[in-house]
This record gives sequence, C-alpha cells and structure tokens, in this order.
Amino acid sequence: MPRFAANLSMLYPEIAFLDRFRAAAQDGFTAVEYLFPYAFPAEALARQLADHGLQQVLFNAPPGDWEAGERGIACLPGREAEFRTGFALALEYAQVLACPRVHVMAGLAPEGVARARLQATYEANLAWAAGLAASAGRDVLIEPINPRDIPAFFLNRQDDAHRVVQAVGAPNLKVQMDLYHCQIVEGDVAMKLRQYLPTGRVGHLQIAGVPERHEPDIGELNYDYLFDVIDELGFDGWIGCEYRPKENTSAGLRWLTHRLERES
Repeated sequence: MPRFAANLSMLYPEIAFLDRFRAAAQDGFTAVEYLFPYAFPAEALARQLADHGLQQVLFNAPPGDWEAGERGIACLPGREAEFRTGFALALEYAQVLACPRVHVMAGLAPEGVARARLQATYEANLAWAAGLAASAGRDVLIEPINPRDIPAFFLNRQDDAHRVVQAVGAPNLKVQMDLYHCQIVEGDVAMKLRQYLPTGRVGHLQIAGVPERHEPDIGELNYDYLFDVIDELGFDGWIGCEYRPKENTSAGLRWLTHRLERES
C-alpha cells in the first residue's frame, strides 16, 4: 500500500507552520516533508515530530537566495563553496530530524553559460554531496521540475535525471519522481513508473493534480490507477502530497480516505 507524507509547505496553509504537524497527524498522516527547515531550530522541529508521532522523510538543501528567485545552486559554477556549506547544514538537520534523504535543487541555467559546464558542475557537486551523505547514512535526491512552474530550471526530464545518477555512480544518489512534473513535461506517467521504479534509482515520489496542482483527485491524471501501478511494482518508499489545496486541507483529503479504505 502506498505510504503518504504530508507536504507541510503546501498543505494546511490556513494555520501556522509549526501547527501543521499536529494537523497532519490528526488527519492520519504518519510522515511529513517540506521545502526547508532552516527558519526553525532543528530541535524545535524534532519536538513536533516526536510529539505527534511523525517521521520526517524529506526536505531540501539550502537553495541559494530563495526570496530573490534562486531555485538551487548545484549547477552554478563559482558557487561550489556555498553549495558545500549549505549541504553540510542540511545534513546537520537531517541528523537531528532522523531524515533519511535530502533533495538538492539543480538551479536555474544562467544565460550565456555552456550547458556542458553546468552539467559538469552539477555532477561534481552531486558526487561530493553523495559522498558526504553516505558517511552520514543519508540519500541525496535530484528532481526534474517542469519549466512552466520554474522557467529555466536545469533539470526537467526523468531520463536526464537517471543519466545523472548513473554518471555520478553513487548508490545513495537517487531520483525524486514527482508525477505532477512528469505529466506536464513528458506524459505517459504509468509507463515511466514501470520503466524507472524497478531500477531502484527512484528514492521518493510526489503527487499533485494536473494542471492546477490541486488535490490529486482533481485534474487529468487517474491517481487511483497510478497508485495501483505503484503497488504492483512494489515501491516501498514514500509518496509526498505536494499540492496546493483547492479547499480546506482536511476536507480535501477525501481522496486519501478513499484510498485507505480501498486498501483496508
């Protein structure tokens, strides 16, 4: 049965962030993910997890200057020292939060810089990060993101992400496969699942309705069918619910109640 994690950066926007842990637990979630933990002491977040019986399953490494529009720095030449400092901080948080995986955002491809140079920087940074993470028992994830939501994002396609993983060759470097992004860029989502899940190189899944990024039962993807495919393929990781609720978050979880009732 798929295991679902509440994305606290997107779900429960009607309440303060630290209160979202309790809300997720009350709605039946046993795990959470979110974009960034760094606005809070790691110990404060760990206390929320413990108080509400939740696992932390994913968060992102520092992305550069998020408020200025940066969406990661891993592919950016000249930012290697900043990348390493940020990733080391992420591992400190991962240790306190007992989080097994950290997502590294690739970043925006700057105009006028050869893609081969960006690719080389990206792979070198990921190789370094994977080595450091391995010593801490953590996985590093990379995620293809559609260029409609984030124009100029360096990594957009599943096949490119898997080529990077194979080129780096670190067993703890894996792909974060967001079915929302996959549908927008490539489509044929069920066949992509059948192609990539058996490789063992997909470390995490995420979902949202397409195209508005609302609840997964709204839009063009048939998630009941896709969850059956995921079950059939034996995926034993987590599925992050990274969508923007169209209504009150708890009321919009009818899709989850329906799925859990089917599996019971």
